[in-house]
Amino acid sequence: MSERLNDSKEPSAVELTNGPAVQTPTPASSIIDAITSLKTTGAPETQEQTQAMANEQFDADLIVIGAGPGGYYAAIRAAQEGLKVICVEKDQLGGTCLNWGCVPSKAMIASVEMLHKTKHADAFGLKKIDNAEMDFTAMMARKDKIVLTERNGIGFLFKKKNINHVAGFAKFVDANTISVTDKDGKETKYRGKNFILAMGSSVIHIPVPGLEGGKDAGVWTSDEAVHAPFVPKKMVVLGGGAVGCEFSFVFNGLGTEVTLVEMMPTLLNIMDEELGKELAKNLTKQGVKVKTGATIEKAEKTKTGWKVTVKQGTVEEVIEADVVLLGVGRKANTEGMNLEGIGVKMHRRGVEIVDDTLKTHVPNIWAIGDVTGRIQLAHVAQQEGLTAVHNIIHPESPKKLDYRFVPNAVYTSPEVASCGLTESQALAAGHDVVVGRSKFQIFAKAMANNETEGFVKVVADKKYGEILGVHMIGGHVTDLIHEAVVALVHEATLDSMETVIHAHPTMAEAVIEAFEDAMGHAIHKA
Repeated sequence: MSERLNDSKEPSAVELTNGPAVQTPTPASSIIDAITSLKTTGAPETQEQTQAMANEQFDADLIVIGAGPGGYYAAIRAAQEGLKVICVEKDQLGGTCLNWGCVPSKAMIASVEMLHKTKHADAFGLKKIDNAEMDFTAMMARKDKIVLTERNGIGFLFKKKNINHVAGFAKFVDANTISVTDKDGKETKYRGKNFILAMGSSVIHIPVPGLEGGKDAGVWTSDEAVHAPFVPKKMVVLGGGAVGCEFSFVFNGLGTEVTLVEMMPTLLNIMDEELGKELAKNLTKQGVKVKTGATIEKAEKTKTGWKVTVKQGTVEEVIEADVVLLGVGRKANTEGMNLEGIGVKMHRRGVEIVDDTLKTHVPNIWAIGDVTGRIQLAHVAQQEGLTAVHNIIHPESPKKLDYRFVPNAVYTSPEVASCGLTESQALAAGHDVVVGRSKFQIFAKAMANNETEGFVKVVADKKYGEILGVHMIGGHVTDLIHEAVVALVHEATLDSMETVIHAHPTMAEAVIEAFEDAMGHAIHKA
């Protein structure tokens, strides 16, 4: 087993100043000068976490474990700030989001949307296309090309920023040392002054009596769905969150007979309930059989697929399907890393962090993204990565990430987006609530795009006019939501937002109309 350790026992300037890691011993005169400087100016706060290693050298200032959205963001930002960075990834650059989640699924959604528009070309004044159909092989090849392009882009940035990309599985030896095992079983040790845990999460199989096996048995998760080898004739999807709804839209659009089963009373239950109800209405119109307040009681394997027993209230129904897609359940990727052995505390969902600075109970180790078991969204992981890097570099002025205004986005058609408090949450928090609404169907751009479904809903405090939450369903709302995010972050009021000029004709006119409606000033309301 090879070890990437410098044999020199003389301390280097990095141990004394917490600066970039170096590979050569520092002359004694420089060490004396550094010590003298520290005695006169005072040691920085980070000295506490690195002093124990002052007589040893490191391979990197920062080792990031995991190259998903949070990990590669952290690695690049650290390199931009002059740190020597190693990023360890056991699989593909980009992690789950790029290779099995956000990106490939959105590519599939875009193809299905284009198919839908082609089938309804006559709505735009084109001659009706009677035989529009998907070339599934070409669709999946397009998806793969997009993923590969993005993945190669990350690799290019790593090279440009001199980030050492190490392929393999990392296991901690101590708080400053990991052993990385590559695909051939070779182990190499790396020493780091600081670490960011960004291993992400993996899908798990929710236990359903009788439902066993993987892809070959017709039991898919999102990982298998984005690499689907064929379009099933019939599919049962368990879970009415973002994953379940998006894949229900995709496969229904490809011609699959889809039944979507959700245990809660509405789809997208973490969002405002009006959004879930509206999405259910639209998916039903498209052909998806939506069953809310329902569960899969059991499954029975058949020669061609599955017989799934779905219970909704007191009524049971047996549904035949080629594939059962499990759209719920993820677990943090922490197994086999010896995290608890070096003092990193765990909870049932993943790594425990001390507070919103992202530091774990081991002072030189931070954790971000899905591995913490908190908000499992790529854009949250990205911001956590940037925050953790700031706190590593500037321990004297740490930042805490504000999780109050995280945008949620679902890429069905129509899209769904939400930020801030729902109406019920605002009422539960004691606010005297005022609500404004605006439908896309009254605006010219929505008509021109043939995207008239949906609405914008604004929730605000009645007394002070403070905006508490904004919720949307309709065309392009995953882009429109960021106006709401900025408004919430900066504690905007209805009065201030009502004066913001919005371009005409745009889909965004529905947003300003909702603000106006909450003020009782909606122009287009009879």
